Amino acid sequence: MITKKELCDKIIMLYPDINYCGIDVQVLPDTGTKAWVVKLNKGNYERMHYLEEPDVNSCMEGMQCFTLGLEIAKLRKNIEEEPF
Repeated sequence: MITKKELCDKIIMLYPDINYCGIDVQVLPDTGTKAWVVKLNKGNYERMHYLEEPDVNSCMEGMQCFTLGLEIAKLRKNIEEEPF
């Protein structure tokens, strides 16, 4: 069974720009749906993404999770558009 630390570390390894952009990542099991919840936030911006078992397996095998990548891109876009 995959631990939340293993999954979180793998996500950060696959998407290193998360740390570069200062995005916080939390990974939590969702027992109701048997999925993992990935919370991405920075400042006032937050995105939650559910990773189902096939996506988790892909991530753990070193392949990027396409839908998670889209969530990260959306969050980065929001952050970049924020006025100074």
